Amino acid sequence: MNEDDLFSLPDADIEGQPSTSRPEEAIDPRAPLAERMRPRSLDEYVGQSHILGDGKLLRRAVEADRFTSLIFTGPPGVGKTSLAELISRRTSSRFVNLSGVESNVSEIRKAVAGAQQWLRTQGKTTTLFVDEIHRFNKSQQDVLLPHIERGTVRFIGATTHNPYFYINSPLVSRSQVFQLEPLADDDLLQLLEAAITDPERGYGKKSVIATGEARRHLATMCDGDARKMLTSFELAVLTTEADLETGDIRIDLATAEESIQKKTVVYDADGDAHYDTASAFIKSIRGCDPDAALYWLAKMIHAGEDPRFIARRLVIAASEDIGMADSNALRVAVSAQQAVEFVGMPEGRIPLAHATVYLATAPKSNRAYAGINQALQDVAQGRTLTVPPHLRTRSRKQLGRESGSFANHETAYAYGHDDESGYIPQAYLPEGRRYYEPSENGMEKRVKERLDYWRLQFAESEGRAEE
Repeated sequence: MNEDDLFSLPDADIEGQPSTSRPEEAIDPRAPLAERMRPRSLDEYVGQSHILGDGKLLRRAVEADRFTSLIFTGPPGVGKTSLAELISRRTSSRFVNLSGVESNVSEIRKAVAGAQQWLRTQGKTTTLFVDEIHRFNKSQQDVLLPHIERGTVRFIGATTHNPYFYINSPLVSRSQVFQLEPLADDDLLQLLEAAITDPERGYGKKSVIATGEARRHLATMCDGDARKMLTSFELAVLTTEADLETGDIRIDLATAEESIQKKTVVYDADGDAHYDTASAFIKSIRGCDPDAALYWLAKMIHAGEDPRFIARRLVIAASEDIGMADSNALRVAVSAQQAVEFVGMPEGRIPLAHATVYLATAPKSNRAYAGINQALQDVAQGRTLTVPPHLRTRSRKQLGRESGSFANHETAYAYGHDDESGYIPQAYLPEGRRYYEPSENGMEKRVKERLDYWRLQFAESEGRAEE
């Protein structure tokens, strides 16, 4: 079963294509608790108030029955499929459910043909819901486009991936995209209470007593995934013997811990959670917050992120965000990368944490990073500068003299070590361009003082030469 799949019962058969709309009263007691607790109306729907609250765009569109195509994106277990079915029910349209994992072009065409006949014979629209839409290839997604434009079907797609990266641009441009967020603990506790007290869909006919600690543990450990929480709670109820005297099924903290033994972390190795967490990690380092940086590091480690990926990000941050303010940061980051390769995991977390804290607490400067970016931009967009004659190789200098391409007099190259200070004023770049402007943070303050002194000497030498 897919992450946001709904169990369904056919209510009509149009050319062999059943609608998957489910009558409210048709509750299969054998279905998993998470399926039985699907909301039957928008008022029962838990969470996502940022798009379904009073006056919000999606709620207004649904209540006014004024929408064509929708794409829901978000982590597993946050109600994407449930919301699609509720919208179909609210708008009195036929609901057809396809899977991006299991369906093919032939099934899409049959679903569309069924929608055409339903519209012709019943005068009602069909909501075509495609779960895991990102699993459809480009040609499969393209099959939907003309039917969406003609209004043959109302399309709703669901994906755990970023639709702007994994879904064809023409399909995205024809749809309203809504981001669904992980459910808050209060939302999950509300859903859990309904599962305990509902006599038809939940355990209201049984005497199930769940302690506050057990409820909070399940809500916290599922990490915003309602399906995970309800599945774990169902396991706890089904595996706990009722008290012989009272008939109570008591779910305490120990039982809840056994039912959901490892915290579920919403993290995909190649998707949004991966990049968002890495972004938060680097930005916490840049923002000088070692506590936040360690938390995001821990999340990545817990979720099984490749430690080499983490180490690479640390090496990049050491040069991009710290740079000359503390050049030792790069050494620490590279040493952490080598240490991880040497000792492996889980011990590798220790040098990774060492480097993370060092980088987060180090003085910051991005001046070297900004300098190379500006220089690259000048090379790419402007006229490429010619190497001055006095900086060329001996053979190139000789060729220039013989060909007469040099001016009447040639500037001699000054060897810096001929002066005790190690510096002799001399132009190394035509047009006097500057790319590196050091800050006064950390060790870069000393670099700035030294560079300012050299630049002053050069300016004075240029002034004397002009005079």
